[in-house]
Amino acid sequence: MGDGRMSTRDFLLPDLGEGLSEAEIVEWRVAVGDVVTVDQTVVEVETAKAVVDVPCPYPGRVVALHGAAGEARPVGQPLITIAPLDGGDGPDPHATYREEERAGSGNVLIGYGTGHGVPGRRRRRPRLSSAPGSAVPGSAVPGSAAPESVAPARPGPPAVVASGPSTAAQPATSGSPVVPGPSGTSGPSTTSDRSAVVAPLVISPIVRRLAKERGVDLASLRGTGPGGVIRRADVESATGAPAARPAAVPDAPAAHVGPAPTADGDVIVPLTGIRKVIADKLSRSRREIPEVTIWVDVDATRLLETRAAINAASPDAPVGVLALLARICLSGLRRYPQLNARVDTEGQRIVQSAGVHLGIAAQTDRGLVVPVLRDAQRLTTGELAAALAETTAAARAGTLPPARLTGGTFTLNNYGVFGVDGSTPIINHPEAALLGVGRIVDKPWVVDGQLAVRKVTQLSLTFDHRVCDGGVAGGFLRHVADCVEQPALLVANV
Repeated sequence: MGDGRMSTRDFLLPDLGEGLSEAEIVEWRVAVGDVVTVDQTVVEVETAKAVVDVPCPYPGRVVALHGAAGEARPVGQPLITIAPLDGGDGPDPHATYREEERAGSGNVLIGYGTGHGVPGRRRRRPRLSSAPGSAVPGSAVPGSAAPESVAPARPGPPAVVASGPSTAAQPATSGSPVVPGPSGTSGPSTTSDRSAVVAPLVISPIVRRLAKERGVDLASLRGTGPGGVIRRADVESATGAPAARPAAVPDAPAAHVGPAPTADGDVIVPLTGIRKVIADKLSRSRREIPEVTIWVDVDATRLLETRAAINAASPDAPVGVLALLARICLSGLRRYPQLNARVDTEGQRIVQSAGVHLGIAAQTDRGLVVPVLRDAQRLTTGELAAALAETTAAARAGTLPPARLTGGTFTLNNYGVFGVDGSTPIINHPEAALLGVGRIVDKPWVVDGQLAVRKVTQLSLTFDHRVCDGGVAGGFLRHVADCVEQPALLVANV
């Protein structure tokens, strides 16, 4: 709370899910000077799990945005500062500065080096770029050896940017970086710098990337945002394409768009966002879990016949092969609960879960994610099919909340959709097992002593050898294989 003429309220970045300590700002939905209402979405952020719209619980006028597009903000740190509308001429800028100083830094480097974030995490500063051929304050001029301006360690009190005609040359937009002036105040340092930004502006790295992908010349566009800022809608209107949610593709560092080629022709892809989380989690799984993979070929002909019979009886609620395999896995886990577990290394114990929180590996544009069906053992086969369809569709659209992507106890991975027969998948840490399913193809098979062509698939089970030995793992896989070959066995275990 500020201590000047008017109280202000800092809305802190909330906890967005299990184990998530920070979120990256994708796009601000408001600017300094805007009036917001309770529960109005003010910013779109990307966590390691999903893209989330964050609503503000306070009504009032925006007096500060803490962070720019592309910057990671720690959970529990200020995200936006709101001043009430009833009374007072405006917030005390010195009070605001004192609040920021107590948080660990000034207005230029909010969230950087405060000690509250993840150690070693570097802020990715977006560049304020304009149309080709126009200068940008703080950017290097071709042929000049002058480095890009760097924010001072202790800036002066922040200037409150107000919306209105007087700010047309320096728009009060969500991602605009603050360039320190001669005396530590924010703003362009020279008159020529101020006039240089009159050209069409692009602040969001998402807009720059979208324009590059669609071959749109930014200089030909007229921005509809505050101060002439070019928005996504402007680029989409120029190409006649419908609006697309940027959450499907993780944001690239603001210094360049997408993978950057080197002088030798190598392509450098930054390991950030969800790709970094995937890499860290898989590395941890291989580092900590002594995994073993076993597999078996099975005749899935009768399973496909069973699916066809179910769908013929209920054409309005079709059931897929994955839903039947999920039902079979649930049957196996009830018989072999040792695999529905995790190892607590700190407590030196094995924790068997009371419910089966079934993870379904899903390939998306943002990478491989594992949405979770909680207490899947309580669902009927039809309910499993509906939940699988809804969950995988939401995962690919990037609309699942982080809570739906954590807490799994067993994973089902259908890698057969990629046209492969088998795999030795990595366990989804901290789970203890994962069942993989290959493609179903016609193969010669012996049936009742006679050679026949059957629908055959390969099942693989990767398990943590700390939770069980080969007898349990083999028993589970054999039970699953027997139910695939003879679906009627499921009835005896329901």
